[in-house]
Amino acid sequence: MLKNYLKTALRNILGNKFYAALNVGGLTIGLVVGLLLLLWVRDELSFDRFHKNEKQIYRIGIEGGTGISKRVFTSIIPPVAFFAKKELPEVEDGVRIMSIGDAPFKYKDKVFIESNFAFTDPSYFSVFDFNLIRGDQRNPFPDINSLVITESTARRYFGNEDPIGKVVTMGLDEQCKVTGVIRDYPANSSFQYHVLLPMNRFNELSYVRKQTSYDGKTVVPSMNADWSYFGFATYLLLRPGASAAALEKKLQAIHERNKPEDKPVPYVTQPLGKMHLYQMDGNDGGIDAVRIFAIVAIMILAVACMNYVNLSTARSMLRAKEVGMRKIVGAGRGQLLMQFVIETLLLFAIATTLALLLISLLLPYFNQLSGKQVAFRLSDPGMAFWILMVLLGTLAAASIYPALLLSSFKPLHVLRGKITATIGKSTFRRVLVVVQFSVSIVLIIGTMIIGKQLSYIRNKNLGYDKAHIFSFGMRPDMQQHAEAVKHELLKQKAILAVAGVGRDMVDGGSATGDNDWDGKPANSNTWFSQIFADEHTIDFFKMKVVAGKNFTGAVADSTHFLINETAMREMGLKNAIGKRLRIQTVNGTIIGVVKDFHFSSVHAKIEPAVFQFKPANCWKLYIKTTGADAAKAIAAAQAVWKQYNNDIPFRYAFLDESYNKLYLKEEQQEMIFTLFAAVAVFISCLGLLGLAAYTAQVKTKEIGIRKVLGAGAVEIVRLLATEFVLLVMAANIIAIPVAWYVMREWLNGFAYRTVMPSGVFVFAGVCAALVAMATISYHALKSAVSNPVKALRTE
Repeated sequence: MLKNYLKTALRNILGNKFYAALNVGGLTIGLVVGLLLLLWVRDELSFDRFHKNEKQIYRIGIEGGTGISKRVFTSIIPPVAFFAKKELPEVEDGVRIMSIGDAPFKYKDKVFIESNFAFTDPSYFSVFDFNLIRGDQRNPFPDINSLVITESTARRYFGNEDPIGKVVTMGLDEQCKVTGVIRDYPANSSFQYHVLLPMNRFNELSYVRKQTSYDGKTVVPSMNADWSYFGFATYLLLRPGASAAALEKKLQAIHERNKPEDKPVPYVTQPLGKMHLYQMDGNDGGIDAVRIFAIVAIMILAVACMNYVNLSTARSMLRAKEVGMRKIVGAGRGQLLMQFVIETLLLFAIATTLALLLISLLLPYFNQLSGKQVAFRLSDPGMAFWILMVLLGTLAAASIYPALLLSSFKPLHVLRGKITATIGKSTFRRVLVVVQFSVSIVLIIGTMIIGKQLSYIRNKNLGYDKAHIFSFGMRPDMQQHAEAVKHELLKQKAILAVAGVGRDMVDGGSATGDNDWDGKPANSNTWFSQIFADEHTIDFFKMKVVAGKNFTGAVADSTHFLINETAMREMGLKNAIGKRLRIQTVNGTIIGVVKDFHFSSVHAKIEPAVFQFKPANCWKLYIKTTGADAAKAIAAAQAVWKQYNNDIPFRYAFLDESYNKLYLKEEQQEMIFTLFAAVAVFISCLGLLGLAAYTAQVKTKEIGIRKVLGAGAVEIVRLLATEFVLLVMAANIIAIPVAWYVMREWLNGFAYRTVMPSGVFVFAGVCAALVAMATISYHALKSAVSNPVKALRTE
């Protein structure tokens, strides 16, 4: 019986190659796109969930600030983990991580610039599942000069040599010995540190030896007593059944007991598994993009299924006699149902095979497009089960209704010629066409809005000049001679200006809530972003001083401050000039107000900022070139760099490129949306092409009669095209409000955003209508110019 089903199914497929090709093509493209997107979604949802204690590990944050500066700090003070382990029975273990910027590591004559390294506690290797494959798991850092590296780092440094015991030089002359090697981090890990140093080393060098805290003056015996320095990512491993909410209150009590002047200081916990997709305060950190891509994947698969259902049900009339004859000779409905399911299974098997092959071929390009490292391994039981469920769901959606419809025909009605495309069945097909094009129009509008927002971001006036500017970070020895470096660079005709800044202009910096000013409200806890500057910074970036004056470089500027407009509003000052302001241990006077400018992503509102004149802390040098002579300016900077860092590679970055990198995810989303919107339109058009061919086929006699009676080509085209154009118009009516709502929610993720002009929605609708007309025009014109006598003779 099964053999007969297969032979019949194969005969039907080969006898209707055009429709079979449309069905297989639509299903294949839908499966490829849907599965690629769902692989991306699965990868995003899997971040940090491979740790065996994932559900018991929490990141700890501190809520601070008032008004617009209110935020949750994910880098917190160092004593938290120490006191939590010491005093709270629900805390099993804890680990602190202090990430460091670029630093050189040398082995023999080789120099490596590491940007992913950190200080951490030994518990890093027990709280998380980053086990040592070389070294002592229980004692990864035997002393403060120990070093743990990843496998790939070991190969970069030492080739095939045994890394254990090898001595490398960090910075200028700090000797460290490799005592452990861990496996390379999974791609779905938020931790990607290539080099790890013991936290005791930081404590020894920064506290025990120097006996100072972050301000360089207050005596602090160790990092476990420093309640002021916010620089440590802290994770606590809780015992089973422990309450995170109760933990927050206990941590707050510990903090306020040790530093009462900080009251109130609310603590926040976040499960490790949510860290990748949610911000610490629970807002979107990527989860919205995951939801959108999951919905798009399901929509693409649904469009492919609708395409199959539409073509199958539309052709049901042409198979009515086959069904009637089979029933008369004794075939039951179950047998007919099985026949049509087998036919769908055969088509689906071909589509699935092609889809899996295409995914294997296209995955490297998809990873490049999306910036991910998604793997496609059917040998992975979890992935195989997940893909199987998607395939079965798609198969069920595509096969059940057509099989039930085709097996339900009554044989006597068929033989008497009473089977027609009833109102209900015709309506169902129309609904599917409307839904297909609604999905396509939503994706087209989404692509256009994302592109418009990215264009708005790229061209937005940031409040400072970023054109033809590059920068590099100075090493300590070079920073000590910063004035001489600037003087040397300004001798070059290709360099127009040079300025030092104590932060990255586009990627954030330090902030402080340790401040006071005349008239500060008792309940105010405003945090300021700190920008260490020299006397050239404001003019260099063409920032506008709207009140007061700029730094002059005089000694008195060490107690002078410039603030931005937002800071003045948050401080409740109408005229800030001459007002007293204390930032940490520096008591001084506000001498100027700078017009608001963006010093972070436009996802966030501009926060209070304060400029402090402190050239000694300006570790980053910004250089403005003439544009045409940028290469000469870079060469000059490299020459000066080699005078102080001859054995360390020179690395620089242009400011506008660094700014654009902030929105890399949005750019990737735009490209993916554009590609998959085109795919959705293409699949919809495949279905429309099949329906147009079917309509022309069943209306052959009507077209012939109309032409005999004098109808011209225009009337025939109108006859065949009108219905489809009306369906696309109905799709517009549905899609436009849906797209408006979805994109409004997406734009709400930006504090500064573009508008959604009506022209975007009109353009998308017109595009869909034109594509639909172009799709059906071939069969419409073919029918319009055909010989009516031949059509009537055929009928």
